[in-house]
Amino acid sequence: MLITFVRGREARPVVLDEIVSQVPEFAGPVELTVIKGGLSHRVVRVDAGGGRFVLRVLDPAVTEAGLGVTMEQEIANTVQAAETGAGPRVLRVLPDAHALVLEYVDGRTLSAADVPSHLDGIADACRRLHSGRPFGNSFDIFEKLAEFLTLCERHGLGLPDGYAEQLPLVARIREALAARPLPAVPCHNDLLAENFIADGDRVRIVDYQLSGQNDPCFELGDIAAEALLDVTGVTRLALAYFGSDLNDRLLARTRLYLTMSNVTWTLWFTVHSGLLGGRADVSAAADFDYAAEAAAKWGRALSDLGDPGLGELLDTVRR
Repeated sequence: MLITFVRGREARPVVLDEIVSQVPEFAGPVELTVIKGGLSHRVVRVDAGGGRFVLRVLDPAVTEAGLGVTMEQEIANTVQAAETGAGPRVLRVLPDAHALVLEYVDGRTLSAADVPSHLDGIADACRRLHSGRPFGNSFDIFEKLAEFLTLCERHGLGLPDGYAEQLPLVARIREALAARPLPAVPCHNDLLAENFIADGDRVRIVDYQLSGQNDPCFELGDIAAEALLDVTGVTRLALAYFGSDLNDRLLARTRLYLTMSNVTWTLWFTVHSGLLGGRADVSAAADFDYAAEAAAKWGRALSDLGDPGLGELLDTVRR
């Protein structure tokens, strides 16, 4: 089986059979099944030697386009997440192939509609991850936004209508959140529902492409944004995570980060569509409309930025 990645202007073929041959666990007859749905990189289910595994092969073009951490950092963070039990066990690292052999979690991949009924498991998985050894890199949603704005300008990618006009308000949100910051913890930073696998009552977290040290309230706000949670749902999620420590300020932080998730990931999808959207291998593997998702996220972001209650949230996080 052949997968083609692009480095700069040149295609770099990746023959999965060659990677598989390096893995002692893949003994005997091997069956490879590409797992669709991932928005970047390649994920393959491997049935071999009476066992089932996951092979994750990282695409260098994702890092080069500014859409993820370095491949080396993603591998390191995946290993550390596994140590906490939040992520699947890492069975083998193949550094030359930029690939990981992972435990196959025999569970159900969640959808946005599933999230409200799994809030306790999701909160527990996040606490496990956040309690682990610090990651070797940091993530800040406002810095990531600045990177995407630079990429859009450099490559002539148009911004959504009204985007530039909202940037002064985004700066106010950044200033408010910086007034009383929380300690940074190891975060995933990209928790769309499909990155959760429910294994009974336990929830596991996969795909550490954007992982790094960050504010835990961003993690919660990002989950809420991706799952389309309303204010009640956000409150339930924050309560599941913080328990009796939840207060108005933590809830306001989470809601502001929900808004920033939509604002920033709008440009993630804009950049992905503009820089990688023409690649046949990306389209075939993901079967996803990146431009449409950018438009949807921007619509939700505009609604939040125009909410009359935004000023109260800003005041609350400053207090």
